[in-house]
Order: sequence, then structure tokens, then C-alpha cells
Amino acid sequence: MQRLLHFAAALVAILAGSAASAHTVDKGLATISLDAQSVNYHLLLAVTTVTPQGSAGVDLGKPGAPPDYSVLLKAVPEKIAITSNGKACTPATPALTPPAHEGALVTVDVRFACAEIPRTLEIRDNLFDVMGAQYHTIANVQWAGGSQQFVFMTQARELRVDVAAATAPRSAGSFFVLGIEHILTGYDHLLFLAGVLVVLRTWRDVVQTITAFTVAHSVTLALATTGLLLVPGRIVEPLIAASIVYVGLENLMRPVQGSRWKVTFGFGLVHGLGFATVLRDLGVGANGNGAVALPLASFNAGVEIGQMAVALLLVPVFWWLGTRPISRIRFAAAWSVLVIAAGSYWLVERIAGS
Repeated sequence: MQRLLHFAAALVAILAGSAASAHTVDKGLATISLDAQSVNYHLLLAVTTVTPQGSAGVDLGKPGAPPDYSVLLKAVPEKIAITSNGKACTPATPALTPPAHEGALVTVDVRFACAEIPRTLEIRDNLFDVMGAQYHTIANVQWAGGSQQFVFMTQARELRVDVAAATAPRSAGSFFVLGIEHILTGYDHLLFLAGVLVVLRTWRDVVQTITAFTVAHSVTLALATTGLLLVPGRIVEPLIAASIVYVGLENLMRPVQGSRWKVTFGFGLVHGLGFATVLRDLGVGANGNGAVALPLASFNAGVEIGQMAVALLLVPVFWWLGTRPISRIRFAAAWSVLVIAAGSYWLVERIAGS
């Protein structure tokens, strides 16, 4: 029993240790717009994103001292390369706007002058060389004929847009990968599922429970991304934490349960709003041009693949740790207590920070 407790405590400690960044992907949010023979590059960065604790990313100065943003002013025009019709565009001196208050965003603007009006546009993002391999740039490229969303990553650094034809290659793969990464680093979502799954006894119950969660969060993910349902993060984030506390308490009151599809469907609607944050930050669906379907479907597919992979790994471990009925009940109870503790911590933290 002690080993079971130690295992549960260690796993929850890992999850809780990353609570502050439960719904942040290490990213910059870039808007790239065309204006005659110029390309305007507008980048938003959270200080906590570009200087994550323990990362090998950019260093903005010593703790307690005023941030030194000169590294960003140097990095953006050096690491972002824009080519129009095969000819390199020239970056002007960048402008940086520091955050207005604690937790606000840093803004970097660079204007690229091109030799002629772009028909084809190639964008290369090498900011990873400065920010670190964990960094992403989520970009929204806009021109008179439409827009294109893309996620720049270490393995996907280039985007080509055919502006003249008002078309662009669809970046389904990048949004699929982003969905997988989001769920694997969405520790509160994973802990909710783990709290639900720990008391299930059959694969039939597991499939029903996860399917209900999938259907529910897919609905609100689509509604929130397209702007039909807008709920502030200060409401969504505490509700997600409260859902974790709830499933832990329910486990203690009803230690043996079948399919929990009603619970996961109800709270899945809330979690879908949390998933939508990434796509809404990017601007997917915000301009009403119909460019939402592919990014939404790809991102959602990535979330589901990541979620199912975790369930397939976690459920057999839960069953193995509780091979005897009394051990299974005790492990589920111990795990649920720790789930409640982590959820309560997030709940207090998010209410206080809202």
C-alpha cells in the first residue's frame, strides 16, 4: 500500500509542479500582414513564455532587475526571414512595446520592405535558435484575398503562401502536432481524466467515458473557436480545476463505478473551452473567412490521439497496481485524495489570479 501511495504522490506532484503553465503552450503569436510592397510582422510574447524556468531559452536579465529586451529587438529581424517572389525583403529597425503591467504581453513590430508586390511569400522562422527548442510561433498570415494559419516549430520552420492565387497550402500537420503537444502538457486535463479512469473496471466503460468527453469538448471547442460561444478564461480555468476536485470527491463517495460518461460529458463541455484558448489566441475563426475547419479538425484530432495514448498507457497501470480488490479500492482512494489536493491548489490559484 505504501508503494501505491508513493507512486500516486509522485505522479500528482509532477503534474501539480507545472500548474502555473497548465494552459500555456510555449509560443509567440504572430500576425503577418501584407501592405502593398511591405510585410508587417507583429509578434506578441509573454515574458513567462520566453523565459521559462529552467529552459535554455532567451534570458531577459536577472530576477528582480528590470528586463533587458535588447535581445528580442536583435533576434526578431535576424531570425525571421521573409522572401517575396523569390527576393529577400529587408527588415526595418524593430519597435518593441514592453508589457503595461505584470503578466501583460511584449509586442515586437518589424516592417519588411519588398522589391515588388508579393505574389508568392515565403516565411522562415528561426526564433527557436534563440528562444529554445520548446518555443512555437503560432502565425496568422493575412492578405487581401484571405488568410492562412500556421504553427512554426523546430521541424516546420518554413511557410509558402501563394498570395496571387489567394490560396495557401493547408497546414493540417502543424495543428495536429500542436493538439498532441497541448494535451500532453495540459496537466489539468490529464489529471481530470486520470481521476475519472482510476475507478473504471472494463475497457467498455473506459471507451464510453472517453468518447463522451471527446464529443463534449469537440462541441465547445468548435463553438468557442468560431466565436459562437465566448467565455472568459477567468471563468473557464477555475471551472476546470473544480472539475478535478469533483471527480476526486465522487471517487471517495462512490469507489466502484461503471461508465462515467455523464460526468465526463458535462465537464468535457468546460474543458473544450480551455482547449479553444490556443486556437482563439491564434485568431483561427475570428475573421469569419471560413479558414477554421481544417485547423480546428486537425488540432482536435491531435488532442484525441494524445488523450487516447495516455489512457491506453494509464489504465493498464491502474489495473496492475490494484490486482486485488482491496488494493484496488485503496489505491483509487489514495489517488483520489491527491487528485483533490492538486485540483484544490489549482482552484485557489486561479481564483486568486483572476
